[in-house]
Amino acid sequence: MDIETGLEAELETESGEAEASLTRPQRRLLRRIYNGRTVPIVVDEKPFLTFREASRYLLTLAPEEREAAYLEMRKQAE
Repeated sequence: MDIETGLEAELETESGEAEASLTRPQRRLLRRIYNGRTVPIVVDEKPFLTFREASRYLLTLAPEEREAAYLEMRKQAE
């Protein structure tokens, strides 16, 4: 692979990740919700005890489903 092709592939990956990533406020709130949690939050019949588990799951969802699941996590944390 030459340098130009590598750079193009890297740019495509970065733009795809940007579209599929959580927003900064979402990440911050999820970190606070899951920091030191001992009781899991259950969304779509799946328990989540850590920020990493929750964020990985959210990133697998379509944007509309992701927002709904995020709001459910937020609601259960209150």
